[in-house]
Amino acid sequence: MKKGMPEGPSVRKFHHLVCPFVGQQVVKTGGSSKKLNPASFQSLWLQDTQVHGKKLFLRFDPDEETRSPGNNPLPKPLQKGERKEGAGDQKQTLGPDIQKVSDQSSQSPELVYSGDNGSECLGGGSPAGVAERWLQIRFGLFGSIWVNEFSRAKKANKRGDWRDPIPRLVLHFGGGGFLAFYNCQLSWSSSPLIKPTSDILSEKFHRGQALEALGQAQPVCYTLLDQRYFSGVGNIIKNEALYRAGIHPQSLGSLLSPQQLEILVDHVVEFSADWLHGKFQGRQQHTQIYQKDQCPAGHRVMREAFGPPGGFQRLTWWCPQCQPRLSPDELEQGQLS
Repeated sequence: MKKGMPEGPSVRKFHHLVCPFVGQQVVKTGGSSKKLNPASFQSLWLQDTQVHGKKLFLRFDPDEETRSPGNNPLPKPLQKGERKEGAGDQKQTLGPDIQKVSDQSSQSPELVYSGDNGSECLGGGSPAGVAERWLQIRFGLFGSIWVNEFSRAKKANKRGDWRDPIPRLVLHFGGGGFLAFYNCQLSWSSSPLIKPTSDILSEKFHRGQALEALGQAQPVCYTLLDQRYFSGVGNIIKNEALYRAGIHPQSLGSLLSPQQLEILVDHVVEFSADWLHGKFQGRQQHTQIYQKDQCPAGHRVMREAFGPPGGFQRLTWWCPQCQPRLSPDELEQGQLS
């Protein structure tokens, strides 16, 4: 079964997997990326990594630097052949229909490595100067990071070929390990675009700001996916939080009571945190409504694509019995009772 895009908990796990490589030098590169020349990373040092919502930021520098003493000690890098995460977690973070990925990889250029002789190859938008040192990674619908191993085809593509997906970027480090980036968008930036007050998994998440956004006169399922206020929320978190709060996806936030909005934000944060904790424990996240035919109460689940006019439409699952869509009059009566 297909899964949705990597959401906040998945990207936080990616961040954790990358952390052991901080302080190491890139000694060999490869990948099919055309926007960024993989060879431009040759001999650079990975000096920092930050995460915000669905984005991961990696800082590369031409020279080795001493990490600031306030940083926490980093975990030991995974050994070659050690899997990046549990099978259930792979299913979520990889996400794509394997046949689709195989089709795409068969059309990609062959994986070519630059030399590992330590020479510096700075082409294709590299941070040779100090202006652009941060690599911004957007994982889109199916992006993932693999550590010390490559993704493998699980079945043949439409032409009957067994072709492994081609990574966009591969970075081998002096410590012996490597990172492989799949199906993600890569771009250089001068600094990480981080706004922790909107990150649902940040200690600085601003509930007041989120509640104010939810109270607008638009369907709450639109607002929950607005990364300006709920950075890290994707389709899975959206569906699960709405079901647990008993709120219809198309309910206008302006018609919901402050208590209902508070409960909805609670479920967004709690489900996201539990999902993240499960990833570190090797536990697959259980969903109650997302991609289900029946809700836990045994009711038939409805499915429809919702999204703002002219905007991106996302499939939404809800239970008409557990999440009734109330009229303004019914809502007012309920709030007065």
